Amino acid sequence: MSVALEIGGVRVDAGEIVALLGGNGAGKTRLLETILGFHAGHVMLFGRDVTSLAVEQRVRAGIGYVPEARRVFAGLTVRENLEASSSLPARQRRQRVEEMLRAFPMLGERPDARAWMLSGGQQQMLALARALMSRPRLLLLDEPTLGLAPLVVSDLLQRLVSMTAEGTAILLAEQRAALALGVAHRGLVMSRGQVVKSGPSAELAADPTLADLMAGG
Repeated sequence: MSVALEIGGVRVDAGEIVALLGGNGAGKTRLLETILGFHAGHVMLFGRDVTSLAVEQRVRAGIGYVPEARRVFAGLTVRENLEASSSLPARQRRQRVEEMLRAFPMLGERPDARAWMLSGGQQQMLALARALMSRPRLLLLDEPTLGLAPLVVSDLLQRLVSMTAEGTAILLAEQRAALALGVAHRGLVMSRGQVVKSGPSAELAADPTLADLMAGG
């Protein structure tokens, strides 16, 4: 299995979901932002050292990002949000938008609705669809289930699982350990900016110290 990402003690393989666990202030978001290039840090992406590359270059190299709190463009329509996230030529961009609208029926039903009019679940699906516009090989998600209804969470997580069958590598930052470990192959627990525990998802889920580690901040 090829390695998609290496940064410090964190590794994500192609076709694998790795759960990045920890409470508020544990360092999950900063790690994701370091991978993207917003902070200094040595990053290997698909076997290539991208440490010196700018954010936009890393995105073009194959990273997709779904930030915490969605951060969609509230005043733009669903279709416009998707178009704005792509640098493809116009014809290919339109084709990719239509693919995303078919892949996410709840968006396909409201392509001309402005993002602020969407429910939380619809906005999260829009944020995910927007990240997928560039067909990323590595997908970073920051607290994607926050504030969502259980049915929407289930749909979102199953979509992530299906993506791994196509070889996509996923780093899923979550506070809800049980949810993340339920779909992840492996898990990492962060506290104060450091990975303090790692292992197969089943082992971490059964670890009686997990709650204490998660609370460590």
